Amino acid sequence: MKENVFNALLSMRTADGFESFARFNLGNDRKAARKIFSQLQGDPVVDEKTILTIDLVETVNDLPVNLNILGCTLEQMSYNCKIMVKERFKLLNLKK
Repeated sequence: MKENVFNALLSMRTADGFESFARFNLGNDRKAARKIFSQLQGDPVVDEKTILTIDLVETVNDLPVNLNILGCTLEQMSYNCKIMVKERFKLLNLKK
């Protein structure tokens, strides 16, 4: 049985709807992935004004399951990318 994988999927609104443009692997630990996602800036309400989003996605049996979503401004997206890289670095390099 495969391990579940947690990703942050970054998307932007286009004329055809939301298109993903990046994915951050947040690892296989649900608690760690949720902890990282909880540090991100944004609005949990996504509406017609939302341009950028980050989805917390769990892959279960090769199928994506959306767990959470944040609508972001460009400044928030920049901040969020920094947080995800920093926290993933810590998880990969500072294991006990």
